[in-house]
Amino acid sequence: MAIPVTILCGGLGAGKTTLLSRLLESEGESERGNESESRDVAVLVNDVGEVNVDADLVAARTDLAGDELVALENGCICCSLGGELSRSVIRLWQEYDFDALVVEASGVGEPEPIARQFVRGPAGGPYDLDAVVTVVDARQFTDTFVDGRAGVPEPQGPDETGSRPLADLWLEQIEFCDLLVVNKCDLVSDDERERVVTLLETLQPRAEIVATEYGALEADRVLETGLFDLAAARESAGWKRAIEGAADDGSDGFDDSHEREHEHEHEYEHQVSPPDDHDHTHDHSHDHAHPPERYGIETETYHRVRPFHPARFTALLEDLPDGLVRAKGLCWIAGRERQALTMSFAGSETTLEVTGRWVASFSEERQETYRQGQPDLRWDEEWGDRESRLAIIGRNLSMDALTARLDDCLLTDEEMGDDWSTYENPTPTAMGQMETVTVMETAAATNSSSSSSSKSEIGREN
Repeated sequence: MAIPVTILCGGLGAGKTTLLSRLLESEGESERGNESESRDVAVLVNDVGEVNVDADLVAARTDLAGDELVALENGCICCSLGGELSRSVIRLWQEYDFDALVVEASGVGEPEPIARQFVRGPAGGPYDLDAVVTVVDARQFTDTFVDGRAGVPEPQGPDETGSRPLADLWLEQIEFCDLLVVNKCDLVSDDERERVVTLLETLQPRAEIVATEYGALEADRVLETGLFDLAAARESAGWKRAIEGAADDGSDGFDDSHEREHEHEHEYEHQVSPPDDHDHTHDHSHDHAHPPERYGIETETYHRVRPFHPARFTALLEDLPDGLVRAKGLCWIAGRERQALTMSFAGSETTLEVTGRWVASFSEERQETYRQGQPDLRWDEEWGDRESRLAIIGRNLSMDALTARLDDCLLTDEEMGDDWSTYENPTPTAMGQMETVTVMETAAATNSSSSSSSKSEIGREN
């Protein structure tokens, strides 16, 4: 029988190691008290630094046998240590008997590549991916995404993910998961906690949500939950649902009729445990106001079949409105007729990354092959599949004003006849290449917030 695997993700300092340690301690107590309810849990801990501090902390807090605690350091298991991850967990399976495996990813680890190794990689044989759990620091999330653009700390040690901003990684971890653990709730008010939960609902509508303090969570909420579904996890992010919903309604093109009605679906369930009572849960899936009514959270989709002017578009990215929480999707930028760029905004920074090629840039023969294989691919008679399609999530944000500013970045009718290759263009050109744009006016706020945040975290465990 395949061994269930829990992948534990979360930003630096969110509380992953504390949660894991408490989980192992509770399993140890269960084993001493009632063998029928105990689990023998093996652990793999990843750290990007040369010294795996998290592994040392886990070992110090439990009586876990050294051979059942695997530490992978000086790299990230979602990229440079991917092969070593598979070899390590297969070796564990071959040499030891245990009931469950927990993989604690580094704070800069992306969950999807790790999950893929247990679904389609060599580790998919002896193991069964059970759940992806993301731990969220309630205070840090509030300061960064709910109350405006606070400072996001730089990663410590080598960053194996390249130049991607940490805030963007945090949202990647939130958007690809089955369970969201809102930790450190003692550092936020009840209203702030509710706002965090509401925004997390919007960013990841499928995930269950539980709130806690100091990583205090029962093992059964994390282990052997049966929550994981690869197809659902990949498509369940709030921004993806927004884009797909807009595609389904048949709207596209360059026009002024971009106002649409959106329904917020509540086909999922989640539980929120108040900080003062970890055993009490209640169902928020019914009988509560939708996020826009509660905290002004709104989701919109921007779709145009006309390229952005590179200078005007990058200038906009440097001056985005404070209420913007998340923006992500494909961009068509004039002068980049071959490259399909993915734009991703989180915190106070935007990344532009070449993630593929427009099908329209291939030869006619290859275009026909691709189009036959993708019958639902939208196709413009003149521009093919080139388009900009962005999902926008904001709080107390004027979507009409932002849409108008985005429209101002599009080429005018006169500019459509220009030689676009002559435009000054800072956007990337090579596959996998990434450029980062920072919102200019947040510099002072970043310094101030980073200072206050660091003071509030003194004495807190990771």
